[in-house]
Amino acid sequence: MMLSKIAQMVPILGIAPFVVAAALPQAATQAPRKILFVGDSFTYYQNGIYTHFERLAAAATPPLVVTADKSVFGGASLRRLWDLKEPVKAIDTATYDVVVLQEDIPETTIADFREYAGKFVAEVRKNRARPVLFMAWAYPRLGWISMAEIAQAHRDAAKELNVDVAPVGLSWQQASKQRPGMNFYGPDREHPSMYGTYLATCVVYATIYGRDPNGFAYVPSGLTPEEVAFLQRIAWQTVQDYRAGLI
Repeated sequence: MMLSKIAQMVPILGIAPFVVAAALPQAATQAPRKILFVGDSFTYYQNGIYTHFERLAAAATPPLVVTADKSVFGGASLRRLWDLKEPVKAIDTATYDVVVLQEDIPETTIADFREYAGKFVAEVRKNRARPVLFMAWAYPRLGWISMAEIAQAHRDAAKELNVDVAPVGLSWQQASKQRPGMNFYGPDREHPSMYGTYLATCVVYATIYGRDPNGFAYVPSGLTPEEVAFLQRIAWQTVQDYRAGLI
């Protein structure tokens, strides 16, 4: 991230409990109810993926109880987030079911991503939570790495660490192929538009719960029901194709 455009490494820590009605059945275990998002401005732009995640879950049938917390810092790679200690403290002091770890690889190196993803995954597992890697996207300002290379770095880390990946950046690619006029980047061509954030939210949801979000009646401001249905469909298809090794 370009720090002049976002918070200058100012922490944003918060808890946003959502009152929920019922649980989704999940194969032999209860569906995750408490989730921590760790990342940079890609995670907290557009009012935060965590906010939209709660609302999407609440719109499921039946509604799902979710509390989505955050430990996010502007411009921070996983290495910087580890050094800042606040995300580690959040992981250690609260009982989470899932921790979503978002790296911004263009701002760091693949080697640092692999090293600090490993540190965070170990910390999450030490606290008996499930780690999920959030695969973000490429962008022009730091064009030294392509989306294909970002995706491969996440595949390699996932294999090494035995973790799931939410293939958000690949979902943007898939959606753009079908609707070239739908812009997933904001005006700076780096941060997400509302389309980008909503699609990311659906991909993370589908990755965590293994459930198709199609038909969930959460339509954020600025999007239409038809656009939401398209993004939900793309999210589910991308997650399925990624797990099958098709993309």
